[in-house]
Amino acid sequence: MNTPENIASGAGPASAGGPFDSKPGAQRCGLIAIVGRPNVGKSTLLNALVGQKISITSRKAQTTRHRITGIRTLVDDAGGGTQFVFVDTPGFQTRHSTALNKSLNKTVLGAIDGVDLVLFVVEAGNFTLGDAKVLSLLQAGTPALLVANKLDTVHRRGEIAPWLKDMQERHSFAEYVPLSAKNPRDVRRLLDICARYLPEQPWWYGEDELTDRSEKFLAGETVREKLFRLTGDELPYTSTVVIEKFDEEKSRAHGRLVRIAATIVVERDGHKAMVIGDKGERLKRIGTEARQELEKLMDCKVFLELWVKVRSGWADDEARVRSFGYE
Repeated sequence: MNTPENIASGAGPASAGGPFDSKPGAQRCGLIAIVGRPNVGKSTLLNALVGQKISITSRKAQTTRHRITGIRTLVDDAGGGTQFVFVDTPGFQTRHSTALNKSLNKTVLGAIDGVDLVLFVVEAGNFTLGDAKVLSLLQAGTPALLVANKLDTVHRRGEIAPWLKDMQERHSFAEYVPLSAKNPRDVRRLLDICARYLPEQPWWYGEDELTDRSEKFLAGETVREKLFRLTGDELPYTSTVVIEKFDEEKSRAHGRLVRIAATIVVERDGHKAMVIGDKGERLKRIGTEARQELEKLMDCKVFLELWVKVRSGWADDEARVRSFGYE
């Protein structure tokens, strides 16, 4: 087995009760939770592991607000293979104890329970109080991999070895995997490691399925991503998107046509003006970029209408948080 000093391969020692033995032609399947504090790259990693974008990303904290299931199935030459069922979770919130944040943290705790493997994602060489809070949630008896993400931002690789030793003292990780989620070879190596921890059992989903989330859900997430990307840090995290209409019809010209109406919910009139922009240009750009991405994702023609409404204090109103689709 590798040691912290030998990080070239990126794997550490397996813990007791670790990887299952593999059998040629067998099917493996299991649930893998991806957890970590906000902005460590969990959604980017999920998209890379699945091989297609299913979870939105941005530099803004709290981009992911729901339990997102991503599915990747790798078939081997013997007719078996492994189906990975990944669960991307919101970053665990330690600030702003609003109804929204309580809902997000409940989602994290629910995702960790009953999984076969946990990927604890941190920035390589870094460990904060937020990381420590998430680490304290990991349950004994469930193997956890330390995924040291953003390795490409570490200039002196030799500094990682003592950091890995320190991390192993904080928690008995089954293995440690330094990587960059942007590197396909690193991602494939992580998949190979994860496969060894999944039990032998029939696959839960079809071989070509990528997520258990509906297209309506993905539409709302896509609009919210463009909203955050195009407003930067100006717009508070308490903004959200509600899909009011999602109608599908056949089209002679396009084969399939989907009409979507969505409302962007903000807390103040000033935020509304910010989203709309000068002469409506920012809202128009949000709609255009969201529509173009949805057409690629759903392989159809999309008509998207957007409105902006003010709902003051919604993020601290439990009933309204639930009405907007948060658990």
